[in-house]
Order: sequence, then C-alpha cells, then structure tokens
Amino acid sequence: MEQETSVYKRYAAASQQVEPALCCPVEYALDYLAVIPDEIIERDYGCGDPSPFVREGETVLDLGSGGGKLCYILAQVVGSQGRIIGVDCNTEMLALARKHQQTVSDRLGYDNVDFRYGLIQDLQLDLDRMGAELSQHPVGSAADWLEVRTLEERLRREAPLVADDSVDCVVSNCVLNLVRQRDRRQLFSEIFRVLRPGGRAAISDIVSDGDVPEEMQQDGTLWSGCISGAFREDRFLEAFAQTGFHGIQIVRRQSEPWQTVGGIEFRSVTVVAYKGEPAPSPERTATVIYHGPFSQVVDDAGNVYPRGQRIAASESTRQRLQREPYAGSFSIVDGDQRREGSMLQGARLDIIGQPTDSCCGGQTPCC
Repeated sequence: MEQETSVYKRYAAASQQVEPALCCPVEYALDYLAVIPDEIIERDYGCGDPSPFVREGETVLDLGSGGGKLCYILAQVVGSQGRIIGVDCNTEMLALARKHQQTVSDRLGYDNVDFRYGLIQDLQLDLDRMGAELSQHPVGSAADWLEVRTLEERLRREAPLVADDSVDCVVSNCVLNLVRQRDRRQLFSEIFRVLRPGGRAAISDIVSDGDVPEEMQQDGTLWSGCISGAFREDRFLEAFAQTGFHGIQIVRRQSEPWQTVGGIEFRSVTVVAYKGEPAPSPERTATVIYHGPFSQVVDDAGNVYPRGQRIAASESTRQRLQREPYAGSFSIVDGDQRREGSMLQGARLDIIGQPTDSCCGGQTPCC
C-alpha cells in the first residue's frame, strides 16, 4: 500500500504543479498538440509515444491516461469514427483531463473521448459506479464490508468498466511500472481480456537491465518516479508471451539509459504485441514459405519455419501470417494451388494467442 500511496500523492500533486522529474521527456507531432490546452501539455508525464501504432476508426484504451494528453492526441488519430477510452485511478488527474474535454471537442469538431475512473489492473470495476453505490450504502461494519464485496462482483459482471473483447488497441505511456508487483499478473490478463481477437497492445514503459533490489523497490520516491518499479527488460517481454500474446516486438528502444541508479540502467522501450484469433479447424488449407534472412524462425507457439521451405498451415495461421507484424515475411500458397509431389513439410500449425495458466507463475517470476 505504501507504493500505491506514494504514486497517488505524487501524481495528484503533479496535476496541480509541473514536476519535470516524473519520467522522461517525449516529443509529439506539433499539429496534434495545437488543439490541446497548455495546462494538459505541461502536466504530461511519459516516456514514449505509442500513437503511431493506432489507426483511424479504432476503439483505443489508454491505461493510466493522467491529464489526458495522449487521449486527445489519439482522438485525432482515430478521427470522428473512432473512440478513445482513458482509464485512471487518480481523481485529480481525471479532473484535469475532464476539465478541458469540451474545449478540445469544440476545437476538433467532434467528441470521441471518454475518461473513466478505475484501476488499470482491474478494468472490470467502475469506481464511479462503486462510489455512487457506497454513498447510498456506507460501510459501518464487517457485515457491510461483506455486502460491498458482493456489490463489487455484481458491478464487474453487469456493468464492467471495459467489456471483454471491446478494444482494438490498448496503449499506455510509462504507467505499467507503477503497478505493484503482486497485481501485475492480473494487469496483463486484463489487457488481454479487453482486446478483440486480432487486437494489439502498444505499451511504452521503463525497463531495467538488471534486477532492482528490494530496498530500492521499497523507496516510494524511486517507485513513483518510474524507476524502482521498472520491469527487467527480458521479463517485460515474457509477461506478454505468458499471458498469450504473439508477434511481440520491441519497436522502439532508448539507446542511452534515461537514468542509472545503483549501477542499474533504466531506459524507455515501446513494445507491440498481438492477441490471437480463435483456434483453427484441424484441416490443412495452405502452405507458407518463409523468405529469410534468417535460416529459420520459430513463432510463439513453437512452430518452425525454415527459410524457403513449404510448411503446412491452417487457415487461421495463413491469415495471421498475412497481417502485422508478419506481413511481407512469408509467401502464402493456397490449398488448391499445391501440386502433386510438392515438398510439403510439417504438421498443421496451430494459432496462438490463448493465455497460459499463469503470467507470473512457475519457478521464475516473469514480472
């Protein structure tokens, strides 16, 4: 709880007065900033820019939306037919974002942004609804508390903050590292849950090149400053993989460390990862040919693609390899184009994207 309290207090204060030490500066396209009030721009605390990975017309969820700067940028990227959802648990930051919503809407000529109150590791519980219920039914005893737990489950089930399979892209800018360690398995599971099949996450965050000592993790200033809660770089990628994502890529990586503390380097990375489609039928319907340049590649399901060889593929795998991030790396030969005697190798390739039992389980934690 001490880490959460440190984060809340520091960012609440930063919503009122600029604190340059929070995360590292990021430059955005100036034309996107023109419609955003200076008060929001000055109080933006991030370490990357996931906006290039968002497309027109999409529904996008911003985790830890803060003062709303990224949401208002994305509102312009997706256009009037798209939709932006910002989620934050800091009421002061939410107030800043909502304060200027009408102004930005008037400048754009449309309103496609919705700011919601909730925890990014619990995207089912709408804290605005929960607060309204508690105002009518205050907690004064242990029995009342038990009733609140029942209320929470009902709200999650009947009126989730973000519904299952409802978002095309989940973005976040230097926020995941602020979530306490024991909630991180749930955090990645929630990102996976809300994404539509075929959807993607584009996450900018701070990573470290080594394990962060426990004494540093207990330092509230270092934690709230996006330092001691940083994921170790390899385990950040593992967290996506073990949740069920595929096509995981580091698309941007800061060459020089943002900070070095206790001999550990901390830098910004942006990772893009995809949620798989439903499982395929067992029939072979196509072959795929990997172009190179590597002698072979292995996908997240363990399927091997030797360079230049024809490999049997299911229909779902064929479709997946024609989309990002695989598009252009494979040639596809449809089932009716295969000829007698062709060099066809390998069993049917199964689609990937179903979550494993644990993101952070096993002998070695991933986050």
